[in-house]
Amino acid sequence: MNFESLDLNAITGFEWDEGNSEKNKRKHNINKWQIEEVFFNEPFLIYEDKKHSNNEFRWYALGKMDNEIKLMVVFTVRNNLIRVISARKMNKKERAYYENV
Repeated sequence: MNFESLDLNAITGFEWDEGNSEKNKRKHNINKWQIEEVFFNEPFLIYEDKKHSNNEFRWYALGKMDNEIKLMVVFTVRNNLIRVISARKMNKKERAYYENV
């Protein structure tokens, strides 16, 4: 799979690594259900994460939770499931880009 072949319509759900889920909760105070909201709200922007895609294709997404808090989410896709690697609130530069697209 590469960036051009990423088909979000083929995604059937989420697969969670409990270690990553706990890290996102502890470090950034973000629950996995809040991260999932980002994938269903507009605008939703996806870019290939070439810098960290050595062993598998990774993407990062800019989006917002239902409460309008903007997140940057790094993820991969395995067996048509989104596997979140990390998530955090957008930084100032990401927010400015997201709000002007």
